[in-house]
Amino acid sequence: MTHPHSTVPNRSPNDNNARAARQEFTAFVLMTVLLCAAPLVAYPVFVMKALCFALFACAFNLLVGYVGLLSFGHAMFLGSAGYVSAHAAKVWGLPPELAILAGTASATLLGLGVGLLAIRRQGIYFSMTTLAFAQMVYFLALELPFTHGEDGIQAVPRGKFLGFFDLTNEMNLYIFVLAIFLGAFLFIRRIINSPFGEVLKAIRENERRAISLGYKVDQYKIMAFVLSAALAGLAGATKDIVFQLASLTDVHFAASGEVVLMTLLGGMGTLFGPVVGAFVIVATENYFAEVGDWVSIIQGVIFVICVLAFRKGVVGVIAEKLGWSL
Repeated sequence: MTHPHSTVPNRSPNDNNARAARQEFTAFVLMTVLLCAAPLVAYPVFVMKALCFALFACAFNLLVGYVGLLSFGHAMFLGSAGYVSAHAAKVWGLPPELAILAGTASATLLGLGVGLLAIRRQGIYFSMTTLAFAQMVYFLALELPFTHGEDGIQAVPRGKFLGFFDLTNEMNLYIFVLAIFLGAFLFIRRIINSPFGEVLKAIRENERRAISLGYKVDQYKIMAFVLSAALAGLAGATKDIVFQLASLTDVHFAASGEVVLMTLLGGMGTLFGPVVGAFVIVATENYFAEVGDWVSIIQGVIFVICVLAFRKGVVGVIAEKLGWSL
């Protein structure tokens, strides 16, 4: 007689990894198809705004969801890169791809400087340090001449990508933004599933154990912080080319709070959660704009419902029910 458990072989780690990879690939293909079809049913500029914020949320999630570092000032990277990108395109006359690279590079350097100082602190002290730096960046954005204060940098030219694709054409611009988002998303996925990403998860779960195993934890934290800052900068630089405007809104504390809400709503520590969270928040702001300040109350209600009913976020709960890795 066959042993009752003999017909259910144990899955090896390689089998589980292959299964998770297939699930992620399926979800990625579905997301790509939906995003390609989105301009047919929704206003393209709305979808592009959601994509920029989705990238911002994914960058933030790389830090908080996979390293356990909560930044209260991540908008400084979004907004500062936007200002540099807008200035580079309008004043220096750079094409959009170089203007976006300039903005991303500036956010990377800012992330390195802030990270070297903030990473020395733990827990809430780290969060408050990032908030303090964000307030400094906001003050500089308000006072520096090239930012034009409360008026911001307006009428930023979109230009031609690689000298051929005219980004004043809405569909060309949408394809451009979608390509940036999908490329950055795949880059984040690669980071998470690499040996480097596994160390980040180990630090999140038990930092002291990671130290005892010989890992230089502070170096890993700084690298993760810089990568997150660079990706947030990419989102901000792209956003300001799309909307042809760099303003104080993107460096304000409210933007840092918004990205926390997006990440928690979609599912912190999940690959696709921040994307879903960003689309939900941007949609509420867009379609409930007529109610004015009540939008904040609506978002608050959504957040409370999420905390009470979806402790792991929308995607986290769905993934748990389906037994999928998302």
